[in-house]
Amino acid sequence: MIAVGTNVLVHAHRAESPFHLQAKTTLRALAEGYAGWAIPWPCVHEFDAKVTHPRIFRPPSSAEQALAQIEAWLKSPSTVLLAENSDHLRHIARLTRNAHIEGPMVHDARIAALRLSHGVTELLPADRDFGRFPDLRTRNPLV
Repeated sequence: MIAVGTNVLVHAHRAESPFHLQAKTTLRALAEGYAGWAIPWPCVHEFDAKVTHPRIFRPPSSAEQALAQIEAWLKSPSTVLLAENSDHLRHIARLTRNAHIEGPMVHDARIAALRLSHGVTELLPADRDFGRFPDLRTRNPLV
């Protein structure tokens, strides 16, 4: 299963993004495919916070537009939402200790731990932040 990171979601939603077409094409292929694909809940929340933030986008997406976009992604029968389960603490503890993670980087460790807890084979972020986790296979679909 492939999981999608926040920035790919943001680029797919915001038409003015220089990576909009690549991100939208990536999500469409996942949503219309037969294989399961995932969005970690923290990425859903972060997506909503970013696209509705008036200091990030002018004009920002409205709360209704952001929620409608999330609902559209969730209509795909192959979409899975990743949430913490009973294995989460074990995975996040190992990741934070091994990569010496603290502060704001804990957010990325949380997403990496969700991936491990749910058997996700690949994460599609649009940044290099997940390189701190050597056992997490990543691929930036926008380059």
